[in-house]
Amino acid sequence: MLKKKDKYNVAIMGATGAVGGQFLSILEERNFPIKELRLLASAKSKGKKLKFKNKSHPVEILTHKSFKGIDIVLSSAGASRSIEFLPSAVGAQAVCVDNSSAFRMKKDVPLVVPEVNPHQVENHKGIIANPNCSTIQAVVALWPLHKVAKIKRIVASTYQSVSGAGQQKILELEKQTEAIDKVVDNWMVGNHNVDKFLIKEFPYQIAFNLIPQIDVFLENAYTKEEMKLVNETRKIMEDDSIKITSTCIRVPVFFAHSENINIETEKKLSADEARKILSKAPGIRVIDDPAKHKYPMPLEAEGENEVFVGRIREDESIENGLNLWVVSDNLRKGAALNAIQIAELLIKHA
Repeated sequence: MLKKKDKYNVAIMGATGAVGGQFLSILEERNFPIKELRLLASAKSKGKKLKFKNKSHPVEILTHKSFKGIDIVLSSAGASRSIEFLPSAVGAQAVCVDNSSAFRMKKDVPLVVPEVNPHQVENHKGIIANPNCSTIQAVVALWPLHKVAKIKRIVASTYQSVSGAGQQKILELEKQTEAIDKVVDNWMVGNHNVDKFLIKEFPYQIAFNLIPQIDVFLENAYTKEEMKLVNETRKIMEDDSIKITSTCIRVPVFFAHSENINIETEKKLSADEARKILSKAPGIRVIDDPAKHKYPMPLEAEGENEVFVGRIREDESIENGLNLWVVSDNLRKGAALNAIQIAELLIKHA
């Protein structure tokens, strides 16, 4: 367990990545009580320096000895590195909040979204898992409704930005978009295909396109990303009886994921009742005024901490159904912010 202190020694694994940058920004914004900050990354980041609170901090090469004296590890260095290095961090008496998929479905590892299941932080054995980005925003929006009306079934379609796949994917969308912009004279008749050498990170062109595959396909014909949403949602909401199906799509948006979520509940909820419940729920901002064309969009959610919910309407095809449009910045609430909120809970319970 974390020992009570005025300030804590914090290590960031994957400090030079997209989520690592958000860790630094949000830790500073929230004035997290840091005594020592240790930035860890692979050997290719050797010599780099990153700014935190107007001070330059060197990036150290991640090793099994990197965690001596560290209290809290915020990890976003990928599943393989988490599996390799986090046991060493736990052995050094650090508590780890891991943003990878490595430990999420382990029975003895809590999977936590503070707005939903904060009590689970007390059950850790050195590692707490941060859920997948698309799962986090979904459960923040669904949990308040589940508590009131009990959700029986969820049908989720996600429209996920390229930043969810890492920095190189962001650059690929940028390069492809620039290449198309240079050759197109008339958008109505122009060629929107890019040269094959610009397609490296994704299996197909992402600019001006949609790819209905995120991660690898499994034997059931769902992708790994789709099954993450299914399995993680049940674990976080502590209800294996919920029937869930999902389709995850990569879209040419730089930041923020969008989700169309259809739910069936045991108790009838009108759209107005759902709107009132969500308006009072923590971590949610309702934007829902169709008459004025007001609804959440990725550009609006980018850089924000809340989960945005709109297009709340009753599903007229079933008796107790609702449709929700859910948007959130996947690097903030979908990753770094949620992990830091978990760390804040650890300090609160220390």
